[in-house]
Amino acid sequence: MTALEEKFARMATGKPYNDLDPQLIAIRAEATRLTTALNQAADIHTRLARFWELVGSAGTEPMIEPNFRVEFGRNIHVGDHFYANYDCVLLDGAPITIGDCVLFGPKVGLYTSNHLLDPAEREAGGCTAQPITIGDRVWLAANVTVLPGVTIGANTVVGAGSVVTHDLPANVVAAGNPCQILHEITATDKTGFNGVDMG
Repeated sequence: MTALEEKFARMATGKPYNDLDPQLIAIRAEATRLTTALNQAADIHTRLARFWELVGSAGTEPMIEPNFRVEFGRNIHVGDHFYANYDCVLLDGAPITIGDCVLFGPKVGLYTSNHLLDPAEREAGGCTAQPITIGDRVWLAANVTVLPGVTIGANTVVGAGSVVTHDLPANVVAAGNPCQILHEITATDKTGFNGVDMG
């Protein structure tokens, strides 16, 4: 493990780290350069190349709309068929792991990091970070905010404008601030749609 990998591993433990570390500042600057290139690219192949260069790992056929922003990029791992709608922000001080066939609505934000509460420590660059995990086939609707340390189970849908402060199980619809489970997803939620235009 390199010194940088050790640094990121320590950051993911929830213990305080220095957000003003020159190495972290340089990596953020490089991530900003890559996301700017990604967001400005009109050609899909260029956009995919910039995305694969930016993140730690990604599966097949990601679709990333502008303006997509990250903090470091290298702590983000996405599965196959990931879709991020306009203006999504992923701050990856700790790992962000996203499963297959996940949909993010516009302005979804995943925030693994927090500044420290003590003002002197905060001024000195003190932060903590905890991983976020999003299961397969999750849909986060527009303006959903996911806070540090949260895991969302497979197939779950989170309603627009929700603030997810704690783990959510698989196969539920949840919404609100703070986000709460509304009901399970069951066979009664099926409409009969099979990918063919029903009109």
